[in-house]
Amino acid sequence: MIELLGVSLDDIRALMVTNGFPAFRGKQIVDYIYKRHITTFADMTQLPKSLREWLLANCQISLPKVVVRQVAPKGDTQKLLLELGDGSRIETVLMDQDYGLSVCVSSQVGCAMGCVFCASTTNGLLRNLTRAEIVGQVLLFSQLTGQHIHSIVMMGSGEPLKNYDEVVGALRIFHEPAMFGIGYRRMTLSTCGIIDGIRRLADEDMPITLALSLHAPNDVLRKQIMPIGSAYALKDIFDALLYYYNKQQRRITFEYILINHCNASLKEAHQLGQLVKVIPNCHINLIPINGNEHIHMVKPSVAVMNQFKAIVESYGVPVTIRKEMGDAIKAACGQLKMQVGSHKESIEK
Repeated sequence: MIELLGVSLDDIRALMVTNGFPAFRGKQIVDYIYKRHITTFADMTQLPKSLREWLLANCQISLPKVVVRQVAPKGDTQKLLLELGDGSRIETVLMDQDYGLSVCVSSQVGCAMGCVFCASTTNGLLRNLTRAEIVGQVLLFSQLTGQHIHSIVMMGSGEPLKNYDEVVGALRIFHEPAMFGIGYRRMTLSTCGIIDGIRRLADEDMPITLALSLHAPNDVLRKQIMPIGSAYALKDIFDALLYYYNKQQRRITFEYILINHCNASLKEAHQLGQLVKVIPNCHINLIPINGNEHIHMVKPSVAVMNQFKAIVESYGVPVTIRKEMGDAIKAACGQLKMQVGSHKESIEK
């Protein structure tokens, strides 16, 4: 079967022509999927019966199944636990920001990075997501809300640059005017620091915001809490970030989870400021850890976080402490999946 979800308008038009239908039918199909949120071929009644029958026999639109939908008490955050066609499960989060709706998208089933503060890595990596499975997460929220999605953050489960082709393909679909029409400057991709992926992304014609999951200001501590630190030294990662910045002229964002008695001392605040100030235009997001029964870590006090922030700012680096939107519904990566239960995946490690 031919998967239509995540396929570009030009390719769907070409598919129509190849199979004896007018090219303009491709635009009608795309409008049904992305503008009218109709994904059942029988309901695409403006298409001729012969085309609907051909689509039913030869094509599919594989939206994930919603297993659990949670809405925060304030209504500003929603989280979906989704089941894919092979039975594996992923999560995606919708955040209602001041500027519009933002979707946090997963790129893999599970994660191989092994970061000690993240629930999504608990069972390791099962597989990469397809482009259709990545696009489907955002389309579901479009359907559920009936609203335009303003921005995309590739910060859900998985390391996006370890699923490079499918992730970049999905970002292009998000950008395509006939589909979601989201500007590249309203997309953010977060990486643990996959150097070859960062350099490859720098050479794409898509000026997205690059975010580094940093979480430690030196290699020794980073290796302890992020196993990827043993593969990539911070000096080499920062060389790649400077390459990205010089090619795309986009601000680099640093994600830094604050963990009490781990990486939130005054000494580490000074180290962080010294480390990141080499990037001409950057911003640090300090993130109070969202601990739970699977992650036995706690965030520092408000006073400690504010002092940490002030020290980093003294190096001339813009810093914010991220607003905690998802605590009430366990919106951090992997938490809902762990809460619902260790559903037996159909994909073996």
